[in-house]
Amino acid sequence: VQLQASGGGLVQAGGSLRLSCTSSEDSFSTLARGWFRRAPGKEREFVAAISWSWADEVTYYSDSVKGRSAISRDNAENTVYLQINSLRPEDTAVYYCAARRSTFAATDERDYNYWGQGTQVTVSS
Repeated sequence: VQLQASGGGLVQAGGSLRLSCTSSEDSFSTLARGWFRRAPGKEREFVAAISWSWADEVTYYSDSVKGRSAISRDNAENTVYLQINSLRPEDTAVYYCAARRSTFAATDERDYNYWGQGTQVTVSS
């Protein structure tokens, strides 16, 4: 398993979760990483992404989570995090982490080469 997502669960609306994505491949510590999600009956959609850089990393967010989420990475631990606050029932989905063979982040899932198995997030109203 190259990417392992965790941290999902059942949470009430208004709560917070922090998802983690750990890689078993040392080389992934310098790859751009992303989070996507698939809600029931919907296509998988972009959530957030982060580049890799020696200096400032670049982050991207979907409009649906912008302002209430934060993506970050700990390269020493080879882990990427997604913090989502003020959770809403419409955030209910399986969340997938991904890695891209580039240091530049992307928002299109077709630009990602490696995928984790997903972690379920359920937000109750």
